[in-house]
Amino acid sequence: QVQLVESGGGLVQAGGSLRLSCAASGSAFGSRPMGWYRQAPVKERERVAAISTDGRTNYADSVKGRFTISRDNAKSTMYLQMNSLKPEDTAVYYCHSGLIWGQGTQVTVSS
Repeated sequence: QVQLVESGGGLVQAGGSLRLSCAASGSAFGSRPMGWYRQAPVKERERVAAISTDGRTNYADSVKGRFTISRDNAKSTMYLQMNSLKPEDTAVYYCHSGLIWGQGTQVTVSS
């Protein structure tokens, strides 16, 4: 069974950067579309970015030009590079693939 484990969250000042990682266990990582979601307090979970098996990407309008999603199939790992962070990016960020969710990693951006 696939398990997803996020890492890389933390506290950063506005304008700063963080890089999130999602390590996947189990087989066939390269054959699964994957995505990053986030959920802020009292808000619904929203999709931030997604990446297909062949590397095509798409982004929420709120993060276009600032976030970059990527994957390394040899390492069974997905990444989210987050630049020019804003306080409104504060949320728990989740890795997702199919029906599987990671446990989440907290990102807090101070103003």
